[in-house]
Amino acid sequence: MNSRHLAILLATAVFAAAPSFAADAPVATVAPHSLPGTQLRVLPKSPTGRQYQLHIALPDSYAAHPERKYPVVFVTDAYWDFGKISAMAGSLVYDKVVPEFITVGIGYPGENLDYGSLRRWELAPIPLTEFGGTAENSGHAAEFLQSIETEIIPFIEREYRADPQHRVLAGASLGGLFTLYAMYTKPELFSGYIAPTPAVATGQDWLLGYEDAFAKSGRSLHTRLFVAVGGNEVPSFMAAILRLNAQIQSRRQEGLAYRFHLVEGERHAGMQFEAYVRGLRFIFEPLAPEAGPMLKF
Repeated sequence: MNSRHLAILLATAVFAAAPSFAADAPVATVAPHSLPGTQLRVLPKSPTGRQYQLHIALPDSYAAHPERKYPVVFVTDAYWDFGKISAMAGSLVYDKVVPEFITVGIGYPGENLDYGSLRRWELAPIPLTEFGGTAENSGHAAEFLQSIETEIIPFIEREYRADPQHRVLAGASLGGLFTLYAMYTKPELFSGYIAPTPAVATGQDWLLGYEDAFAKSGRSLHTRLFVAVGGNEVPSFMAAILRLNAQIQSRRQEGLAYRFHLVEGERHAGMQFEAYVRGLRFIFEPLAPEAGPMLKF
């Protein structure tokens, strides 16, 4: 079990064992908890005027093996999903179902930010009004994808020992919609895509038409794709994802390794933990180390 995973477990145990205090008791000023093996890197402003903060988690073996290169998982909505993936990575590596990998969460620098407005601008491929805000403040996924390709990926592969042959893009909800949009726009940019509970219903199933246009273009998909939905999600939201799944299944596209999973009993947010675990296992299946004997107790 790696040090980052152990730190999370210890922090949880200490919190659970701590005594309760009266509401009017003074609160001591203490340093915030941080995850070992992680870094924050702020990039210069992009040509579009956007600025990104990268949340980076390095594998435990990174310092001890300077000769090694590692797969990289890029995930949107770093302020929410970086912690999920970096926490579960140690358990998956321990179980020998994935190789060690670098996690890169894409977020924004600053405090008290309006994440809802920021992510609508970046993640939506078309102008949206479903989630509040105005249409003018959304629909810039093409610019965001270009920033990932021309700024973020080159920075990571220059500064870290990243394997350019094994890049993964992941994102949930609106981040899942962006992940699918990225795959149908530049399928060769990543070797795998993980899209838990993607917001397919936005823009009146716009993504289904985009997928259909891709299929009719004759372009090929040589990648791995994992999509999931929660069993207790809003019915209309869930129905759109099921329509996408049926459409993808009907293609039988050569070169695409595809898996769909229904997370029984979970809603939109809770399903993401299981979906990311299963998605990482599926995407890294060809790279998973040989499973040796497990520890006995």
